[in-house]
This record gives sequence, C-alpha cells and structure tokens, in this order.
Amino acid sequence: MKTARVFFWLLIGCVPLMAQESLLSGQIPLLNTWIEEKMAYDGIPGMAVGVVSEGELVWKQGFGYADLQDKTPMTPQTLSRIASITKTFTATALMQLQEMGRLKLDDPVVHYLPWFKPQNEFAGEPPVTIRQLLTHTSGLPAEAAFPYWTDHIFPTREQMIAALPGQALLNPPDARYRYSNLGLSIAGEVVAAAAGEPYEKFVENHILKPLGMNNTSVILPQAQRFRLAPSYDFRQADGQRSKLDFPESGALIPAANIVSSVDDLAKYVSAHLREGRDEESKILSSYSLREMHRVHYIHTDWSSGRGLGFSVQKRGDKTMVGHGGWVAGYKSHITFCVKDKIGVIVLMNCADAIPSDYAYKIYDQVAPALLKARPGEPKKEIDRSRWHEYAGEYRDNWGWRAKIMILGEKLIFYENNYPANESPDGGVTELTPEDVDRFRQGGNGEWLRFERDKDGQIIRLWKGVNYWLPVK
Repeated sequence: MKTARVFFWLLIGCVPLMAQESLLSGQIPLLNTWIEEKMAYDGIPGMAVGVVSEGELVWKQGFGYADLQDKTPMTPQTLSRIASITKTFTATALMQLQEMGRLKLDDPVVHYLPWFKPQNEFAGEPPVTIRQLLTHTSGLPAEAAFPYWTDHIFPTREQMIAALPGQALLNPPDARYRYSNLGLSIAGEVVAAAAGEPYEKFVENHILKPLGMNNTSVILPQAQRFRLAPSYDFRQADGQRSKLDFPESGALIPAANIVSSVDDLAKYVSAHLREGRDEESKILSSYSLREMHRVHYIHTDWSSGRGLGFSVQKRGDKTMVGHGGWVAGYKSHITFCVKDKIGVIVLMNCADAIPSDYAYKIYDQVAPALLKARPGEPKKEIDRSRWHEYAGEYRDNWGWRAKIMILGEKLIFYENNYPANESPDGGVTELTPEDVDRFRQGGNGEWLRFERDKDGQIIRLWKGVNYWLPVK
C-alpha cells in the first residue's frame, strides 16, 4: 500500500479559472480532500475529472499517477480509452445521418446491411431496427462469436460479418433489454453504409473536428500509442498492480475503441447540453438531442431506462443521462443533467475502480453551487391592475366548472375535478401573462384567453379552442 499514500491531490494541468474561483471555491478544497482519501482507500493509481456547466469546462483536475512506475501524473490532458462511451458517439453519428436524410431510426437494419441475417426463429416478428440497436433491445447476443474478452484477439469486421449467420436472436426484437456490444458494432456498420465512408472517418469529420476534439481518436495511430496512459489490473493482496495491454478493438471499434481525455470529452458533453442554443460547434439539432436523452426503453423496476445510445436514470429529483465504460483497466463515466446543463467526466486507469461513484458525488457537490450562482431570469413587469376583472367562476354547457382566483401576486386557474380534488391545490395551475387578456397555463403550457364584448366586459374564457362562460 506504499503507493497508495502518495495520492496527494495534484493540480497538474489545472490552472484555476476565474469561473472556478467564483463558483466552486467553496467546493474544490473539500472535493480534493475527499477524492484524495477515497482514492487512497480504493488504491486507485490515477484519475482525471472535469465539470462542465453551460458549455464551459469550469473545473478540471488530475489526481495520482497515469504511470505508477515512472510517476507520470494523471492530468485532464492524459489520454485514456473511454471504452463503451464510444457507443454514444456511434448513436450521435446515426442521429446526424438521420438529420441528413440518409436513414431513419425505425428502418430495418437489413435495408443498409444486406448481410445482416442472424438466425431468427421469430419469423412472425418485425425485423430488427436501428433504434433497437441503440436501445439494446434488438434481441442480439451480447457479443460477436469470438472470445475476445478472454484472449484479447478481436475479430476483423470481415470475420464478424462471416460469423453472424451462425448467431441467433435470443428473443424477438423489442421484447427485452440485453446490453449488446455486437449490436453497437452493427450500428457502426450502419453508419459506414449510410455515410458511404468508413465509420472512423465519419465520426472524425462530423463529431471530433467540428467540436475541436483534436486529441481524440477513434483508432489511435501506432505512433501515438506512447501518449496513452497505462492501465492496470486488479490490485493484488500485496497492493501491487500489473500493467495491462489492450489492442484496437477490430470489429468492435464502434462499441469500445475511442481514446480521449477530460479536456476533449468536456467539449463532447457540452455539445450534448446545447439544446436550444445556436453555437457554431453544435453537432445536432435540439430535436435530435431531446430524442437521444429521453427514455425509449424503461427497465421493469421503472428506476432507469435507455435513451438512444445513453442510459437515463432518476437520482432524486434529477434525470441523469450518461454512459460508463470499462475495457482492460480503463474505467470511465460521463453523466449530465440536461435541465441543469451540468455534466461530470471521470477517467481512471485501473480495473477495480468505480468511476460512477466519484462522478455522482462530484455532481451532488458542485451542482447546487453552480445553479445558485447563475443569474435568474429577468423579471417581467406584470400589470395586475385588471386581474380582478378575471376573477370568478366559469362553466361550460356540460356543467364543467372552473374558477379564476387571485392568490397573493399570482393569478390561478382552479379546475373542478370529479370526484373533488384530494387537496386544496390539487386543481390549481398558475397563469403567466403573455399579452393583453392572454395567459399561459402552468404545467401544460396551454393558452387561456379572456374574450371581451364591445363594452369591455368578459364574455368567455377560452382554453385552446374550447371555452367557458362566466357565471353571473
């Protein structure tokens, strides 16, 4: 455990930014201390972390060592294999191709890959679709027909394709969830077929270059392998670890092969948090981002589900989107909350690390401070002088009743339910003024409009295309 005691926190590669000092000054010392102690307890050689907020990398830091023997520090620039986070890049590429009109997610895979003919005893079921590959509901086995996790000899794409007819769907498409490296490898083949160029070229040209991810590689050139942090096996009883070696993933490149750093992944996570924004580096429309981050398959316990390429889960009142990765001693995790526009990146270099434990605790520590520091929406001056004219009871021709009430500084819509509301605020929604006599109903965003006669008296309350009449 001698090496474990040298896990003092390192500021390598992390020049404090003004944003860090002002927003996270109260959290960084505590996080440094906790990470240092937990890494020592867990015996983690090295870790690099980053926090993204509203498109900016507001904190990044390296801890411990990338190379235990040479005492090379782990930094936010250290290159590491991100393993299965690669799958989210494959999903992003497919969404880009859908936006280009080159495919549709609900197209059968065989439309793009005529050789995609696994054994199928469910002939009466619909064919496997691209969407099902991304949600791991295709029915495919977890792996291609080779023992690559045992011998680390990965098949070529030609070998995977040749072996596919010998593999069978284990259940009908869309019937159940099964995490499948084979499925995402096939998804990468769809990218290449629809794009008309190799998978790695499309990802480089349409994701890495537009985002300025200059130190990220789908396939790390041999001449650059020296830049890759060593990875380590499980810690032995004497506290020692053995270095691991991991080759390129062959046919599984679209599922597990990308090499990146915290600095570069921060740009990628930021791109996924840009819904509704218009930065030049945006790689997907807001619609496509929403599609990727919402649940398309929900697990039976309803605690989590799958988006398109991403996992989605509830943590308290937060919906967290992300993905983890593990390959030959490289451990990684990204997680972000779209609503908060905050994300965390954690990269580690040993097999028995659990990066998600660190990522979520870091998020819980920094998110409240970042959110508190953000300027609120500018307050709109509200003219309440005529609200008393709206107040009262309204009904439709079927006897359905509603009330408009003034509660403090709020104008509320109270809709009677049958049976009666279980609590006083059960039928209440706040009305937000948008124009003269026009309001938005909180919650569902419906329009409410008050119609007046020529004398200025209210004669109808419109909700969408239907209306209530005032009760005199």
